[in-house]
Order: sequence, then C-alpha cells, then structure tokens
Amino acid sequence: MWREPSGLEWKRWGAKIGAPRFWVGELPWEAKYKPTLEGPSGGCLQRALLLLPWGRPQARPGCPTLGLDRAGEWSPQASEYWGCAECWGQQGGRLDPDVPPCPTDRKQDWSDHAIWWEQKRQWLLQTHWTLDKYGILADARLFFGPQHRPVILRLPNRRALRLRASFSQPLFQAVAAICRLLSIRHPEELSLLRAPEKKEKKKKEKEPEEELYDLSKVVLAGGVAPAVFRGMPAHFSDSAQTEACYHMLSRPQPPPDPLLLQRLPRPSSLSDKTQLHSRWLDSSRCLMQQGIKAGDVLWLRFKYYSFFDLDPKTDPVRLTQLYEQARWDLLLEEIDCTEEEMMVFAALQYHINKLSQSGEVGEPAGTDPGLDDLDAALSNLEVKLEGSAPTDVLDSLTTIPELKDYLRIFRPRKLTLKGYRQHWVVFKETTLSYYKSQDEAPGDPIQQLNLKGCEVVPDVNVSGQKFCIKLLVPSPEGMSEIYLRCQDEQQYARWMAGCRLASKGRTMADSSYASEVQAILAFLSLQRTGGGGPGNHPQGPDASAEGLNPYGLVAPRFQRKFKAKQLTPRILEAHQNVAQLSLAEAQLRFIQAWQSLPDFGISYVMVSRKDEILGIANNRLIRIDLAVGDVVKTWRFSNMRQWNVNWDIRQVAIEFDEHINVAFSCVSASCRIVHEYIGGYIFLSTRERARGEELDEDLFLQLTGGHEAF
Repeated sequence: MWREPSGLEWKRWGAKIGAPRFWVGELPWEAKYKPTLEGPSGGCLQRALLLLPWGRPQARPGCPTLGLDRAGEWSPQASEYWGCAECWGQQGGRLDPDVPPCPTDRKQDWSDHAIWWEQKRQWLLQTHWTLDKYGILADARLFFGPQHRPVILRLPNRRALRLRASFSQPLFQAVAAICRLLSIRHPEELSLLRAPEKKEKKKKEKEPEEELYDLSKVVLAGGVAPAVFRGMPAHFSDSAQTEACYHMLSRPQPPPDPLLLQRLPRPSSLSDKTQLHSRWLDSSRCLMQQGIKAGDVLWLRFKYYSFFDLDPKTDPVRLTQLYEQARWDLLLEEIDCTEEEMMVFAALQYHINKLSQSGEVGEPAGTDPGLDDLDAALSNLEVKLEGSAPTDVLDSLTTIPELKDYLRIFRPRKLTLKGYRQHWVVFKETTLSYYKSQDEAPGDPIQQLNLKGCEVVPDVNVSGQKFCIKLLVPSPEGMSEIYLRCQDEQQYARWMAGCRLASKGRTMADSSYASEVQAILAFLSLQRTGGGGPGNHPQGPDASAEGLNPYGLVAPRFQRKFKAKQLTPRILEAHQNVAQLSLAEAQLRFIQAWQSLPDFGISYVMVSRKDEILGIANNRLIRIDLAVGDVVKTWRFSNMRQWNVNWDIRQVAIEFDEHINVAFSCVSASCRIVHEYIGGYIFLSTRERARGEELDEDLFLQLTGGHEAF
C-alpha cells in the first residue's frame, strides 16, 4: 500500500495545508486542487484529473525517485518512468530544461485508471460529479491507479492462472468478466474465495515449482461474444502459451501424486467443513473494498450447486472444471461416499484419464451427430412444453400413478431389538401409507406419512443386494426416521424416484419421474460387478492396468484400508461398465454420480446457541446435530415467506409457512454468507432456457446484497 509521508516530506514537496491530497502512487499532488472545490461550477472530478501534472519529471543524483511500472502501478522498483519528488516541489511540476528528455519516453494509456478514496474505501467512478458532491474535504487521501490489476486464480482443477481482474466493479461483475475470459458459461454459479492461510512448519520443506499460466495481457472487447477460431475462442489462439492455457482449462488433469494427496489438508469433522465456507468474498463489493491486493491468490470455485443447461458441446471448459471440482471433493473427503461408490468414481477417473492422454475426446464410433442434434432439439422442445402449464394443472388433467407393493419396513426406536417387517405399502401423490397385508388396504393404515419436505437418503450395496431408502420425515418432535427395504434394483429405482419427487412436493405424474428412474438405474449399473467370482476378472485390452496407480484415484481413507493390489482389480472390474463412454459422456456420468450422493451440494455453517450446524442446499436448509451428525430439522425454500438479516446483532431471521420462525447467528462465518446463499439459490431458481445466458444482475444484487455499513 501507499506510505503516509511525514510532515517534513509534505513541506519539502511544496504541499499546502487545507487542500485535499491527491496521490499518484507515493507522490502527492495537492497544490492545484483547491479551486476545484470552490470554483463557480463546483469543479468536477474530470477537471481535477486534467490538472494532474502528467509530464515526466527528470531524476537528479541524490534525490528520491518514484516510478510507474508497465502495469500502471507505482513502485520504486522495475520502473519505466522515473521522477524526482524534490525537483517537482521546487519547480512547481515543470520539467528541468537543462535535462534532455528520456529517449524511451512514450505515451501512457490512462483510460483504465480511476481515483480511490482510501478513508471511505470507495472508488470515485462518477467523473461528472463534483468533489463536493462526493463529500471530499481537505483531509481526504486520494489515490490514482488502475481499476484492473493482476491476481493469481487457483482454478477448480488446482492449476494456477494469472490474469487481470476488475478491482472497481462488484465481485459478481468481476467474476462474470473472468468467466467470459475463460469461456465459462453461467458465471452466476461461481464465485471467488480467499486462499487458506498456510500454517508455518517447524521444518520448512521446499515446495515444487508450479507452472503459472498467464492471461494478463489478454483483453476482450466489451459487449461482443468472443469469436471461435480453430475450435477454441479466438483470444486463446494468439500464441502457443494461450493455446496451452485453453488446453489446460478444457482437458482433465492427470491423477495427483498419492504422497501429495495425503499431505493436503482434509476435513476430519463437520466443524472442519464449515471453515471452507467462511472464506467466500462478498458478491456486492469490489475486490479493493475487501482488502484484496494486486498479486494475491484467490480461488475460483462453483459456489452454488445448481447447474443450468450443462452442454458438453458448448461448455467444454465449464464441464471440465465442474468435473475437476467434483473429483477433488471426493479425493479430499469433503463429501462422503461408500466403498462401492468410490470404486465407480475411481473407474471413471481412470477412463477419463486414458481418453485425455490418448487424445480421444470425440464421440464414440457409430454415433450420428445429426441424430444427436435432433435429440437435443426434441429435449429442448419437451422442456418448453413442460413449462407451458403449471404443475397443478397438469396433475389435475392426468391420472396420478400409484406405487403398491410389499416392502420391508424398519422404524428405529429406543430400547428395541425388532428388525425389518414386511408390510403392504401404498404410495399415492406425496403420501406413503403401509398396512399389515394387502387385504387390509381398504381400511385404516398402520401409519400414514406425508413425504413433502422430508430427507431422502440412499443406503445401497449392490454386491450385497441391499437396496434401502432412509426417510427423515418432519414431525412436531423433530425428524421421524423410517427405512424402506426393496427387493431388487427395479423396485428400488421406482420407489426412490417417487420419494425424491414427493420430498420436493411433486407427484409421480411429473414428467421428470421416468428420467429420475433411469438415472438411478444407470448409477446402480455402474456399481454392478461382472460376477464377483475369483476367476471372473476383466480381460482384454481395456482391462490393462498400465499406468494405473489406484492410490491417486481414491480418497486417503481407502488408501489406508486397502493395498494397491486389492484396489486395482476392483477398479478395473468397475471400468468394464464405463469403457464404452466418450470423454464428455464419462465426465457427465461422473458429475451425475456426484450429484446422487446424499451429502451433495450442502454448504455447512456453524450457528450459535447450541452446538449445531446449518446446512444450506439448493432447495432447503438443514439443521444438523454437531455431536452425532444427524439431521434434526429441514426447511424447504418453497415454504419460506421471507428472510431478514439484522446487521447490528449479526442475526438471520427466517419466516416459513404455518407460522414457523427460525432465528440464528453464525459462528464460523459471517451471516452475510448465509444471506448470499439463500438469495443466490432463489435467484438461480428463476432462470429460464428462453432467456439464454442473459443475467438480471440487479435482481441478483438485490437478493444477495446486504445493508451492512462498510
């Protein structure tokens, strides 16, 4: 930052008391600005900038010198333009006629520069305003510097990228500009967060040198969509370096070193998971207001787990970065999965890595691009027709399907040893009823449960033929727990899809029911092995273990549990189910499997009063007991009437239907982060395909911006 000069320096530089002090880097200019405050027209900021002495002063031996570097920032080192502070004060800002001009002198582009008011932490961007209108007085300290400055971004694939980001726009607009540069659609799903502080080690280890990609010299024309050249955005084809940067963005990275993976920090409890979400930056404030400096390291991540219109053909960078974030979430144990699920994820990683290294990034042989385009057009038409009528009208015009079958039911209670019992279960609309037998179905049920707003958790082991559905149903006493055990995959897929829709308040007449069933069956098929016998190992060229290091594909807890020779055949066996997928299909399948996990998309924040965790998902808030990790209560956004934030006492108050009021203050993070999550998810739910990529920035800032005094 800029240094405050001493009184002697102010006197030596010819400063006059009573005028606002303009700083250009570390050099103050104030003698000519007082008339701009008292002139007949009030003097606008534009006129004040014109009075700055932009000539190049000449340096003299023995005088302190300051400079302007190539990036437009003032620095006493590595400078092009050097000036003598003392000579400027003595000569009134005029060049010394006895010193010849520097032959390297050239014009500087000041179009990106603006004035920063240090005390108010505010950019003065309205250049037609008077200084008096801004409230600038004689004691103001103003700095003239560039609005776009270099930062180092740590991408979801853990690679580092240097680029120029806006330090004067709200973060939402700055992230949109970054995503436009990186060719990532729907920037509203991403945001920036501070890098974690490195813990000082007693024994300093030499860190390996990391390749830093550089896009700081790439400038895009505003308001114009980047052109495509040679299969990539045109601004990436300018040089070999930028082309390599695009390949880094759009192609999956190889598996990490297992030793490095074990050294990386991992959350060991729910309270550790809350620390990540305390570092998100404020979307309504600029980087400068949040204390970010040029050259700082920031993380770019998908903040909101609501992915809209994910298309492999138009979103290669977005798809790859989303896959990388999902992959690292699993490897760093930020999301839990079972042993079988981990083998599926490892097999998909192995397959994706093989295709990426071999360069086979296209569609599998035998596919017709014309038919793919036709299928995509029909799917878009189906979505538009689905949205043309309200859901309740469609339900009233169609017969709502029902599910009726024998299921084994278990209700855990204290001091009971009873296990599963077989019952006749009827699932109609959003209500689940069960009876002792089918003959008693016309009468009163043993119990009737309304699944609207419940939590649905899968409990599956395909090799062990275990297909269970865990339901946490809201009740006056808290969450009522019940288990449903199905006989096979088909029955499980139908009932699981119905429960998921019912939890969102939708019935099985919804058009998404069939696709939900197919998605569940597809995920189960990935976990199905080839027979499980000792001699039934995968054969053929795809079964080769060449280049397969299983410890780079699974989370460290599985590395401690199994040896490499135990993991390799299991990964290759699971690989048989995905060996025919193309690169884009494999990445999509990985993301879909990630989305199927019970803990997917939940951001954790520790709240006060009790040792409790608040989980924020894309459609609900979850109250979790920190001691045991159980869900205590769930509130759906669809039942929320309003939410308010008391910035004075740092408290969030939410009002739901049926006169349910919830109030809490945050411990591990600012209440602003909870406010942004709620407003952000509500904003994302308003997106429509018809509007394309058009964003309502004002609506987003209204829903996520606070009234906190900065």
